[in-house]
Amino acid sequence: MPHSPEEKKQALTRIRRIKGQVATLEQALDAGAECPAILQQLAAVRGAVNGLMAKVLESYLREEFPSSEIRSDSQNKSIDETISIVRSYLR
Repeated sequence: MPHSPEEKKQALTRIRRIKGQVATLEQALDAGAECPAILQQLAAVRGAVNGLMAKVLESYLREEFPSSEIRSDSQNKSIDETISIVRSYLR
């Protein structure tokens, strides 16, 4: 969970955007929209959720490990690499 007020604000903004995308998707389904349009909206929702998940995970990793002043350069690099790998899987 994002701990700083700014991270929390960003997470809530993303969630509200996702809610809007899901509402639009629901309207499209109710209206009988064509499959390509539905798939495009689903992909947008998936991307938004994956982006939120990556951001929360990044916040968690940075929060759970000792502060950057205490971490060695190799530990900082390992955290950055882990975040990069996870982000690539979430795309």
